Amino acid sequence: MPPHDIPAEYQNSLLGTTHHTHRHPELEGAKTRRTLRVGIGGPVGSGKTTLVGALCGLLRAELSLVVVTNDIFTSEDAQALLDAGVLPADRIVAVETGCCPHTAIRDDIAANLDAVEALEATHEPVDLSIIESGGDNLTAIFSRGLVDLQIFVLDTAGGDDVPRKGGPGVALADLLVINKVDLAPYVGSDVDRMFADATERRADRPVLRTSLVDEVGAIEVAQWIRSNVLARQHAADTV
Repeated sequence: MPPHDIPAEYQNSLLGTTHHTHRHPELEGAKTRRTLRVGIGGPVGSGKTTLVGALCGLLRAELSLVVVTNDIFTSEDAQALLDAGVLPADRIVAVETGCCPHTAIRDDIAANLDAVEALEATHEPVDLSIIESGGDNLTAIFSRGLVDLQIFVLDTAGGDDVPRKGGPGVALADLLVINKVDLAPYVGSDVDRMFADATERRADRPVLRTSLVDEVGAIEVAQWIRSNVLARQHAADTV
């Protein structure tokens, strides 16, 4: 049984639904559909794949989702999502970039663009496409030709000085996620300090804290994505 404090809109997703079963009410009457593409980046081990899996679990009951993962020479991240059953296999594609992760999401986006366009064409209409970068450093950002919004994921085990160091990923991502806050006491990190430093460097861009021991930890991120999906669709319908 899902915990009692989980919002009602997430109950079906935590009961094992493997694909979207109904549209969000505000998307049902949409005149046109414009897929929102969200990139998720961050250092190795920060929890990007775990976050992608949690978001799929939380949103698949109401949105049509597809996922593209990036690894340099393997398809391990995609396989992890497939093994977890977060989406049907035909909605997840692995891109083996063969190059530095930031190159494939910022400089030469052709492989990722081809993959996401093919998925969206196959499963049309698609509400949300998630593109997960391979693990990279603080300079990793997505080309706006590839994604509409980007999430950057840090974790407390990486050190509580990382947000203070800044960099494009920390400063410019549309959403910054500080993950593994449950581990902070064990790795000597001060989450409040990380949050304050990140907030100072990000102007008014949001910062969220997460602990992805289960899907519940990603609820706030899912809410942020849902609001952006609906806002994009409303903007398209008013054109």
